[in-house]
Amino acid sequence: MKTEEKAIKIIPLGGLGEIGKNTYVIEYKNEMVLVDCGIKFPDNELFGIDYVIPDYTYLIRNQEKLKGIFITHGHEDHIGGLPFLLREVKAPIYGGDFAIELIKSKIDEHQIKNVELHQIDGDSEVQFNNMKIRFFRTTHSIADSFGVVVTTAEGNIVHTGDFKFDFTPTGKDTEFHKIAHIGREGVLCLLSDSTNSEVPGFSISEQRVGEAIEDIFRTTDGRIIFATFASNIDRIQQVVKSSVNYKRKIAIIGRSMEKTVEIGKKLGYIEAPEDTFIQVKEISRIQSDKVTIICTGSQGEPMAALSRIANGSHRDVKIIPGDTFVFSSSPIPGNEISVNRVTDLIERAGGQVIHHKISEVHASGHGKQEEQKLMLKLLNPKFFFPIHGEYRMLQSHIKSAVDCGVPKANCFILDNGDVLELTEQSAEKKPNKIPAQPVYIDGSGIGDIGNIVIRDRRILSQEGLLIITMNIDRKNHTLIKRPVVVTRGFVYVREAGDLIREVEDRVYDTVLTQLNEQRVKWSELKKAVIDDVQPFLYHNTGRRPMILPIVMEI
Repeated sequence: MKTEEKAIKIIPLGGLGEIGKNTYVIEYKNEMVLVDCGIKFPDNELFGIDYVIPDYTYLIRNQEKLKGIFITHGHEDHIGGLPFLLREVKAPIYGGDFAIELIKSKIDEHQIKNVELHQIDGDSEVQFNNMKIRFFRTTHSIADSFGVVVTTAEGNIVHTGDFKFDFTPTGKDTEFHKIAHIGREGVLCLLSDSTNSEVPGFSISEQRVGEAIEDIFRTTDGRIIFATFASNIDRIQQVVKSSVNYKRKIAIIGRSMEKTVEIGKKLGYIEAPEDTFIQVKEISRIQSDKVTIICTGSQGEPMAALSRIANGSHRDVKIIPGDTFVFSSSPIPGNEISVNRVTDLIERAGGQVIHHKISEVHASGHGKQEEQKLMLKLLNPKFFFPIHGEYRMLQSHIKSAVDCGVPKANCFILDNGDVLELTEQSAEKKPNKIPAQPVYIDGSGIGDIGNIVIRDRRILSQEGLLIITMNIDRKNHTLIKRPVVVTRGFVYVREAGDLIREVEDRVYDTVLTQLNEQRVKWSELKKAVIDDVQPFLYHNTGRRPMILPIVMEI
């Protein structure tokens, strides 16, 4: 048998060199499984883009091999790509109960039919001809998180999912015994979460967060407005528990938060007396020190509930002096300005803000260096492949792996689209890549926005637009009247009249020159106008607006 036929292939379609769109292919012989199918939220350079997903070309071309999609947990960077993939590929989906409920809601929203869903737990096994899939429960910032073990004749491939080692969690415990047992079986290759690989020590426990929350409720007289990630169901339950202890009614604000709480109540993750929850419109009728509001927006998102409360645009909730706002998260890199802006608005209106630097109201769901080392020691892999992180995080994780005894030659930093081939005795990064360029989602469009469109949007946002309209006699090829220049986002026309008139004069001369040429094409005429006007504008303003010449044939 050829080496290629017996080798296991691991192909990351997303999740490397970035935080987001985690999507990993594991292929052996004629079978293939997918671990996670996430999206990435766009950065500030991707103007107008809603989401970024991986290129699914390889999965579409190999659909007959795809035996299942295995979900480690229900965060968007692990399940958000499913509605887009399922339009092209059919495969059964396996995940914990909370993840499956979130996926059901997502595919219903996107009106995708005939999706096969399977609920798993730590004892589940899924058997294919050449691969067996097992699971172990982990602790993360969302309920029902799992690691995935893919067992083949060549050895075990372990994907940790996102994890931390919390010895006093508020939810279910990590299955340490099972992780240790898998390590004793032998692990050919470990794929492990690298998010906090640069941060020394251990992460704090959710129990300490619960104690900080309880302390806030004990010492606060006014309303408590608690903002956190909608997916952090265990954190939400801690707030619910403290609210019940201090006889507060709870209002939920934010569509994603409402959906999560409903799922949490259905699955038993949210427990409270029936009359604990009230409608938002009832808040004004209840004494301030008897009200808790749980909402979205802890990252300063402009349209989230918290931002609308802060800027006074929320229909039902206005800030009153004495309100205490709890930001139960730490700002994701890039969101600091938005969070600070919301904080400033709240405090200007008389509210008090408590965040993770003041009180231990947040704990990361990702393990720090010592937890990552513990995972490495428990599993003792032959080969190591760090995932879920930017390049420096992957590099730092490899350093920890080497410290834990994994030979440096057995550690691999890959890029999206790279192929790692493994046998029982060897591992090799192949020279050929799989298509893995980011695909942009803009409204209902999937992949129809490319780099050129993004570049044009960037120019429009930074430099503005100059529209030049030219009325030309189609039959005689003559200019009927002087060109007209209109600008948007470039200069204030009333204060730049001389500049605009000079542009019109230059266009007039250029058009006349071009029209004297026999059989001039309109595309050539437009190019000549741009080539003349662009350097002139840069010389006079230091800016390069997008120039849009329009020929009106009369």
